[in-house]
Amino acid sequence: MSRITFVSRMTIKPGKEELFVRTCRELEREVAANESPEKTLWFGFFKLRDGERRYCVIESFVDEAAEHAHMASPWLGGRIQTFVECVDGTWEREYFDPLPA
Repeated sequence: MSRITFVSRMTIKPGKEELFVRTCRELEREVAANESPEKTLWFGFFKLRDGERRYCVIESFVDEAAEHAHMASPWLGGRIQTFVECVDGTWEREYFDPLPA
């Protein structure tokens, strides 16, 4: 399988930004401590410049198996409900493909 890379963009509900950012930082620390950098190539949250309360997470995995392992991890599972409660509506995911050789 080839590398999996995507960005997920989201708007956060009014009054939920502090909780959202705190949860993002916790998850970033857990991913860094528990996931192999050879499998989880990049994982990080950012504040977007395109509007109020707009954020994104950029994720890149060596392959689909690494992405599934991340998605099934207890550190994500323990926080997913908080993310769902903070996001206004849903998130938009955009996938990227590596350049051809």
